[in-house]
Amino acid sequence: MSHPVFIVGGTGYMGRSLIPTLIERGHSVYAVVRAGSERKLAPGATAVPGDVLDGSTYSSAIPPDATFVQLVGVPHPSPSKAAQFRAIDLVSAQAAIAAAQAARVRHFVYVSVAHPAPAMRAYIQVREECEELIGRSGMNATILRPWYVLGPGHLWPYLLVPGYWLCERLPATRDGALRLGLVTLQQMVHALVASIESPASGIRIVDVPAIRGTSLRRVTSPVLESQP
Repeated sequence: MSHPVFIVGGTGYMGRSLIPTLIERGHSVYAVVRAGSERKLAPGATAVPGDVLDGSTYSSAIPPDATFVQLVGVPHPSPSKAAQFRAIDLVSAQAAIAAAQAARVRHFVYVSVAHPAPAMRAYIQVREECEELIGRSGMNATILRPWYVLGPGHLWPYLLVPGYWLCERLPATRDGALRLGLVTLQQMVHALVASIESPASGIRIVDVPAIRGTSLRRVTSPVLESQP
């Protein structure tokens, strides 16, 4: 089951938790890092010096038959960061898609965002553009669409849990509450691992209910439910 996994954004919020889990499950992990930041990577991962905004700096290091995981994103997104979304999130995704295509990767995994939504329009627009680029690339890809990922440093939305609980039970608000529901960092890691270990054929979309419902098995294939 194990195979090479190439990660851009491996020292970020999700990458720091994802990489140890992949290594524990026997995968060979390669992650792009800025020169001098190699110590930020989890032990066992191979550091690939490069610039996440320039795929030519790391494309030659992508192993044959790898799964490419794109995790780069502006931390703590907010409406005030619209320019950063285009300068970092969009440009890094463009670079990653081009590098992955050139390397003929077996599978591309991208963390997008749940949509449509009444807020964060600039952020959603960039992620939608990235999804369109992936769709036009011809690569097999899994696109995960969380809304807000709870974890260290990302705890304030726990205050919204009672409201979500109520909205998920009312017919008029159920669909929106589920689509824009909260997920935990552990749930995201499980969904990412499941995506890597069960490659898509074509484009697979994994929404919030599917992220919440993902389970991992150590020996057999992971369970990953997704919408077509």
